[in-house]
Amino acid sequence: MRRILIGAIAVVLLAGGPAAAAEEGGLPAHKWSFTGPFGHFNRGALQRGFAVYHQICASCHGLELVAYRNLADIGFDGTKIAEIAAGAEVQDGPNEQGDMYMRQARPADRFVSPFPNENAARTANNGAYPPDLSLAVKARKDGSNYLYGLLTGFREQPPAGVKMTDGMYYNTVFPGHQIAMPPPLADDAVAYDDGTAASVEQMAEDVTVFLAWAAEPNLEARKRMGIKVLIFLVVLTGMLFALKRQVWSKLH
Repeated sequence: MRRILIGAIAVVLLAGGPAAAAEEGGLPAHKWSFTGPFGHFNRGALQRGFAVYHQICASCHGLELVAYRNLADIGFDGTKIAEIAAGAEVQDGPNEQGDMYMRQARPADRFVSPFPNENAARTANNGAYPPDLSLAVKARKDGSNYLYGLLTGFREQPPAGVKMTDGMYYNTVFPGHQIAMPPPLADDAVAYDDGTAASVEQMAEDVTVFLAWAAEPNLEARKRMGIKVLIFLVVLTGMLFALKRQVWSKLH
C-alpha cells in the first residue's frame, strides 16, 4: 500500500515511563515486539489496539491510509471487517441522476475520517486540529515510545510554578508540556474481548502497537525477506570463498 506523507501528525504521538524521567521530558525505553531484525506484531495486541482506536481515538482522529480490508492482516475475518466498515458512511456517486449520495462503507474503502475537512475538525475542537494517525509512529524518531509516553504522560495538576493556558492540559512528554487534547484514556474505558485488564498503560501500549502496524503493515514481510537475503549472502560468500580456494590451489 502506497504511503503518502500526511503533515501535522506530531500532536497525537505518545510516550511513557518512570515519573522522574517523564517529568524531564525523557522517553522510556519501552520494549516492543516489532523492533529488531526478528520483530513481529502480536496479534492479540493489534486487535486490542484496534479496539482502543475504534472506540476512543476514531471520534477525533482519522486513519486515511488504511482500508478496512487491511484488518484481515491483524486477524479479523471477512464478516467482522464488513461489520466494522458498515458502521461508517462514505460519499459515493454520481448516481444515474448525477447526484452524490451517502452509503455504508465497504471493506475496500479506507477508514472514514471523523470530520469532512480540517476546518470542521478545528471548529469541533476549539481550534485544535486532531491529525490523521496513519503515520503517527513514523512522524518522529522513536515514535512508538513518544506515542506511548504522550498517552500516559497526562497529569491532573502541573508542577508548582507552571502557569497553564486556558483549555490546555499538562503532559510530561508533549513539547512545552501543554496540549489541547484532553486525556483520552481512562482505566476500563474499553472492554477487551480477550479479558485483558484495560488499564491506561495497557491501552496505550496496545494502541501504539496498532498504529505502528498501520504505519508499516509490511514490516514483518520486509524483515522476513531481509533474513532470507542475509542467509543467501552468507551461503553465496561461503561458496565463492570455496571456489576461490579451489581455483588458486591449482596454481601452487
